[in-house]
Amino acid sequence: MNSEMKSVPVSLEHWRLPDGVEELLPAEVVEIEALRRGVLDLFHSWGYETVIPPLIEYLESLLTGSGNELDLQTFKLTDQLTGRMMGVRADMTPQVARIDAHRLNREGPVRLCYLGSVLRTRPIISGATRSPIQVGAELYGHRGIESDLEVMGLMLEMLKQAGHTSIVLDLGHVGIYRGLVEEAGLGDQQQKLLNGALRRKATQEVREIVAATVDDAVLQQTLIELMDLNGGVEVLQRAKHLAPSIQGAVHMLEQIAAVAQQQQWGVELHFDLAELRGYDYHTGVLFAAYVPGKGDAVAQGGRYDNVGAVFGRARPATGFSADLKNLVAISQPQNYPPPAIFAPYGDSAELHQEIGRLRQSGERVVVELPGQRQQAEEMGCDRKLVQNGVSWIVETV
Repeated sequence: MNSEMKSVPVSLEHWRLPDGVEELLPAEVVEIEALRRGVLDLFHSWGYETVIPPLIEYLESLLTGSGNELDLQTFKLTDQLTGRMMGVRADMTPQVARIDAHRLNREGPVRLCYLGSVLRTRPIISGATRSPIQVGAELYGHRGIESDLEVMGLMLEMLKQAGHTSIVLDLGHVGIYRGLVEEAGLGDQQQKLLNGALRRKATQEVREIVAATVDDAVLQQTLIELMDLNGGVEVLQRAKHLAPSIQGAVHMLEQIAAVAQQQQWGVELHFDLAELRGYDYHTGVLFAAYVPGKGDAVAQGGRYDNVGAVFGRARPATGFSADLKNLVAISQPQNYPPPAIFAPYGDSAELHQEIGRLRQSGERVVVELPGQRQQAEEMGCDRKLVQNGVSWIVETV
């Protein structure tokens, strides 16, 4: 047998990562970890309890009640132990809803939060990651506007903690569109066609679909005008003259605007009454946060009261989620490398005790290894531990 090691040809494929999948280097991890700790501490201070759902589950439980979009986003594989189909989570929200409905089984309001990696078959938007670090908070067991206001306030505090003071809060309500199509008596297929046209803001296509499917002339005009009902708070005044079936939803948006002003949220409010994000999933108010330099929302959420029903316990729910990687990418950078002390290698008990004491006090101590040539500054250290007689002291490099 030939004992010589065979050379392995080097290829780009040996370190090429799939599109939308990233590896994080130390400088990035420092920022992510700092924000992760800060966000979870923030959630804790608001009374939210952290849960950790599994990364992989049987498809039956992972996709129950979640809709077709999540199914398409989920990587699927066969369990080698049972032969059953499993999926890697693409969104933690349904998992947390199951925990509330089935595992905790508490009465009254329940506040849960989560943070972990998810994996998606395709990016949400072109150029986005397929492996976000999803962070979110959910409030179960309360149907009133007060719980919606709480999670919106928490989301804004999270963004401010990430360094953002210029935030646009986009607001909508699926009850507006839902009320109109129900009043018009549109079937599922007709709704699907109209949904797609409204999301694309395809004015002529909307006109054609409405003309072919809606008999009432007033409803026709209202559905067409819906695309133009986006902008500042004046949009809500215009909506007051539309169909009575949507006035409850419009009033709720007015209440949110009033509270934002009263509590001085410090954000710019924008309303889009044709917002249909998560139409099959959400049941009430929708909200999304935008910041300068980012075309897509950096955090978003809404009310989804029916999600627990498939787990045998229908509970009102509202919440939001974001990608921690995205929040870090737009936040103020942390100092890197972090402050550290360079300590010599040695067997002295006094030296080991001093290194241990420094580490317990919160200092970062890097020990020099025998034979290494790199000194303190090259190792990213701004100080060094030196012997002064019988004691050890820290000096600036």
